[in-house]
Amino acid sequence: MAVSFLANEVSDLCIGKPAVRSLPLSAAAGDLAAALRRVARSGAAACVAVTGPARAVVGRVGLADVLCFLCTDPEALARPAAVFSKPVSALLPKDGAGEVRRVDPRSSILEALDAILSGAQVLAVPLRAGGRRKQLVGGGGVGGAAAGDFCWLTQEDLVRYFLNSIGLFYHVAARSVSSLGLVRTDFLSVRPGEAALSAVPLIRRAVATETAVAVVTEDGHLVGEISPALLAACDETAAAAIATLSAADLMAYVDYFGSPPEHILRAMRAGLKDKGLDAMLALIEDETLSSFSSLSSASSSSDEEAGRAQLRRPSSGSYGRRSAEEPVVCSPASSLVAVMVQALAHRVSYVWVLDEDNDCRLAGIVTFADVLRVFREQLL
Repeated sequence: MAVSFLANEVSDLCIGKPAVRSLPLSAAAGDLAAALRRVARSGAAACVAVTGPARAVVGRVGLADVLCFLCTDPEALARPAAVFSKPVSALLPKDGAGEVRRVDPRSSILEALDAILSGAQVLAVPLRAGGRRKQLVGGGGVGGAAAGDFCWLTQEDLVRYFLNSIGLFYHVAARSVSSLGLVRTDFLSVRPGEAALSAVPLIRRAVATETAVAVVTEDGHLVGEISPALLAACDETAAAAIATLSAADLMAYVDYFGSPPEHILRAMRAGLKDKGLDAMLALIEDETLSSFSSLSSASSSSDEEAGRAQLRRPSSGSYGRRSAEEPVVCSPASSLVAVMVQALAHRVSYVWVLDEDNDCRLAGIVTFADVLRVFREQLL
């Protein structure tokens, strides 16, 4: 089995992948925010590569990184316009978390797997322009190609690769995640009533570990999550929500971004006024007026879509969140293959585990990183 997998190359997993958008370290944070908006509109993963000397990839930044930076910089919320003139390098994690590592396209799947399991959050695979198609570079680093001439190889890509060959791993595929020791109990969490601002360090860790922050009641029930993926659907003004709302209200703000409930907006305005953040308050007011203008000029087709959205039934105990945004969950008895399929179907790299024998309280989390370790052990 190991021999057949070692015969496959990283390039096999990169067919059809688009080139990554990139910005140099010296680019302004405002340029990054604009680039993230363009990436989000294109439907691609909402993150941008940051390149250093010789165009070497030194990091990957998404909107969650921007929001955390705005909420931790002392002057950011008070003077948001000034913050966006700072270089992108200021947004990169100082502790090395979320490492981006370059791998050669001719590297084996095993080498890529070891790179991920040794701490790399994502892998950068060089590309070369070749007419209408992108051809994978056989040698040389990212620095030898034009800007953007590489693609990402993620944990999700590797999990999907192993799922496509799951028949070779039948002896572990049907085993429960609990029996495989995949249920982690050291997950990130906050209480619904806690200030969302207190969760910023946890959000940073969630970005680095490709997970999310669970919002859990005092009696252990999961009511939602604050994830980098959901934050990526917002814009920079979400920093005001993080700075002023509770964790539960932040979930509602993110789920209804663009037209949040009125009580959420009132809480944000009051919080910003209390903190003396007039510049951010003005920015929020401008965004609100823009949203109302867009709604008033919406076409009949947009009205139809809005009507469909209103038909979504909020689930009980979900703090007013839309049912479409419920966290992905499984039980300790769920099989490895079932959890893989479930996570891939929802485009998440983790699944929360609820203990059915304990009133469906949150028991832990299964992550793609740990799933990949199981397969790595089978290749020894």
